[in-house]
Amino acid sequence: MLTVHHLNNSRSQRVLWLLEELGVPYEVRRYERDAATLLAPEALRAVHPLGKAPVVTEGDLVVAETGAIVEYILDRHGAGRLEPARGGADWWRFRHWMHHAEGSAMPPLVMTLVLGRLPDGMPPAAQPMARGMMEGVQKGFVGPNLERLKTYWNEALAPTGWFAGPEMTAADIMMSFPLEAASSRSPFGEGQPNPGAFLARIHARPAYRRALERGGPYAYA
Repeated sequence: MLTVHHLNNSRSQRVLWLLEELGVPYEVRRYERDAATLLAPEALRAVHPLGKAPVVTEGDLVVAETGAIVEYILDRHGAGRLEPARGGADWWRFRHWMHHAEGSAMPPLVMTLVLGRLPDGMPPAAQPMARGMMEGVQKGFVGPNLERLKTYWNEALAPTGWFAGPEMTAADIMMSFPLEAASSRSPFGEGQPNPGAFLARIHARPAYRRALERGGPYAYA
């Protein structure tokens, strides 16, 4: 039996959704973030040395990193589902978005979260300076990069509403977390309608709803 080591409000929600779409039996072992630090509990280190989620275990095998987990599930349990035909243009778009989700999309979103929390963690006397530094980095670097990404996603979704061809694939599952995070931290503008439509479409999927029931509270949904 495949076990998903699942952290609330995290990337691991995508793994539950993928398994629900494929109809693969699995167990969920839940972990809760520290309310103050938002970090994963130490208990996850017993599963994987980095102590982060998601991690899946199946027999003696332990797989970490969301992209690697998704690829493992597709290879082991997918039987060709949620993937385009290999070798064509849609296949290479699929590969691009599978890696883009964590490689390019998430860093500015994580920086936005960290920068937003930074001033509150400083002594009161230092907070104005920290807030000024945060705003400068956000305005000069993080914000422009995030806006380019949002435009890129909007344009990529324009032809079909999906990232890698005419039907939903696992690349859309991978991209769901960056788009959900962006929607909550840096809302899409009027000229960027496609990400919002994408999110509404995936949130309405029965498998997505079942994954929420299995995983518990999810702040981005």
